[in-house]
Amino acid sequence: MKETKEVRPYSDREGTKKEQVANMFDNIAHSYDRLNHILSLGIDKGWRRKLLKMAQKGKSEKILDVATGTGDLAIALSKLNPKKIIGVDISNGMLEIGRKKVAKRVLEKQIELIYGDSENLPFEDNSFDLVTVAFGVRNFENLEKGMREMLRVLKPGGQILVLEFSQPETFPFAHIYKFYFKYILPGVGRLLSKDASAYTYLPASVEAFPYGKNFTDVMDKCGYKNNAIKKLTLGVASIYKGVKPS
Repeated sequence: MKETKEVRPYSDREGTKKEQVANMFDNIAHSYDRLNHILSLGIDKGWRRKLLKMAQKGKSEKILDVATGTGDLAIALSKLNPKKIIGVDISNGMLEIGRKKVAKRVLEKQIELIYGDSENLPFEDNSFDLVTVAFGVRNFENLEKGMREMLRVLKPGGQILVLEFSQPETFPFAHIYKFYFKYILPGVGRLLSKDASAYTYLPASVEAFPYGKNFTDVMDKCGYKNNAIKKLTLGVASIYKGVKPS
């Protein structure tokens, strides 16, 4: 199993990775959605739809969306008509934007966005039918601790779905992708965001993340069963699925 190298947003500042990540997302919250869609060429919306399709195959009365950010996935999951969706995030700036989006869609009764830490979730054991994370696990300070916490709050037989960037391995697309991610993306990010470090951190965090089988090995180690990978867009991203043993 690949050992995860810690990458922080600000190499020249004090603070834990968790503190730096929260600060970074607070800084870019108001431009995050626009940047995300521009830099992914809108493909991220299709990835969420694929996750939603996978979620339809399991029970989803009560859903937890970890690292919910501005709530895009939580809002998409409302199409499953669950009784409750709770989104948690460590960035109050992102949550503030998310709550406005939820209110605009009149989903306040169904979706609740709260401050919460993936490594210390404020919920009882066996609380949720489905746990989701979109583009968040690579930001965890302690990946295994966060994965175990999500397992703890899942009901037996409950499903976890993790959408995360990975790295294409097929020539020549892999080289084109790496060039775009390392040089084009940070440049556009600096132009459109007031935090230049955020979009330098993004490719560095993706490069350090144990994608593919390395991540399902982490899931297996943490106690998830029936772990599987669905590659998206030639391996640019992947959806990881696991189940809590009954």
